[in-house]
Amino acid sequence: MAVANGEVQWCFSQVKGTIEEEVSEADIISTVEFNHDGELLATGDKGGRIVIFQKDDAPKGSPRYGEYSVYSTFQSHEPEFDYLKSLEIEEKINKIKWLKRQNASHFLLSTNDKTIKLWKISERNSRACNFNLRDDLGIPRDPSEIKELRIPKLKPSDLVVEASPRRVYANAHTYHINSISVNSDCETYLSADDLRINLWHVGINGQSFNIVDIKPTNMEELTEVITAAEFHPIECNTFVYSSSKGTVRLCDMRQQALCDTHSKLFEEAEDPATRSFFSEIISSISDVRFSHNGRYMITRDYLTVKVWDLNMEKQPVEVYSVHDYLRSKLCSLYENDCIFDKFECVWNGDDTSIMTGSYNNFFHIFDRKSKNDLCLEASRESSKPKQVLKPRRVAVTGKRKKDDITVECLDFSKKILHTAWHPKENIIAVAATNNLYLFQEDVTS
Repeated sequence: MAVANGEVQWCFSQVKGTIEEEVSEADIISTVEFNHDGELLATGDKGGRIVIFQKDDAPKGSPRYGEYSVYSTFQSHEPEFDYLKSLEIEEKINKIKWLKRQNASHFLLSTNDKTIKLWKISERNSRACNFNLRDDLGIPRDPSEIKELRIPKLKPSDLVVEASPRRVYANAHTYHINSISVNSDCETYLSADDLRINLWHVGINGQSFNIVDIKPTNMEELTEVITAAEFHPIECNTFVYSSSKGTVRLCDMRQQALCDTHSKLFEEAEDPATRSFFSEIISSISDVRFSHNGRYMITRDYLTVKVWDLNMEKQPVEVYSVHDYLRSKLCSLYENDCIFDKFECVWNGDDTSIMTGSYNNFFHIFDRKSKNDLCLEASRESSKPKQVLKPRRVAVTGKRKKDDITVECLDFSKKILHTAWHPKENIIAVAATNNLYLFQEDVTS
């Protein structure tokens, strides 16, 4: 493993997507997710399509190590129209979650604003032939020519990957679904919208149970909305949900059927001296993720990533600044709506590093041991095979180095909202508009 100052050096692996001046809205990637062993990587886009990539079976040190090739592409959701509310429902894929593999097939859940679907991804490399009533092309045979009884056989054929819808979970959400999370029991999952969280059984699509409802009797009294929710990775009775007020509530489903009272509330006290018009907006949590060991969780707000110990509610144990240099630009970011961007955050496989996105196609990797902030850029200009990525830096003072970029030069239309980290190896996937960038640790040294 090549390391700099004891940390991983990253190099370019691949970029998937077209080089276009005008990117169509439908091609913009809206979610990225590795499966549990990292062999498959799924992306969803605003056009309702899902593309699944498969990892090449190449050892470390091989030129093809860490590379992925297209495995399957299919249309998951179509645009719909709610006639009762005269409302268009976009086909955009909000989230993809893989189920743990139980047999030869793979299963994943995908959702748009209203409808969740369960997809089965299976391989077929043989076909049935030698039928009695039809030939191998499917054409019916002349009954007068059938003189003997045939036994159908399986004949080897080219590998075909099929994506088939197994269940559709619909009509359970009034508001837009922002999260789905599969439980550690591998049988249930939750789906969350702005005001409610529902619990589903994977095998039952006609019924769900409402486990959180924060909708007030009078909507004028509404003060916060649910922004993200996730099940604990080990304890199947525990889940958390974050809010637009910057709080995270941990709930225990064993206490009562409707978890309207939380077991723990994670909230950092606000400093009155720094309060401003934008305080509530930038404190809204856009993503919450449990660590793999279940001891910690990370939350992402507009300016920071915070690490919380589940045994300590009053304040985070670690705070990482993502782009504090934007604090003076909040007014213009509010005017162009960038202040409402929802950045995701992810852990690496052993919970020692955290990754999240920023603007100008920058993304940050925070090392929890050294507290180092490694800022990198997803760019086609540095996309030569196995090219080591140069750390990037945004200059906030008058003095700046040669490769530094000033805050004024940042491109706010280029933003890394969606990222994913391979669960076992140092391979990361970063969605930049319509392109998917794959980076890996530099194993050449």
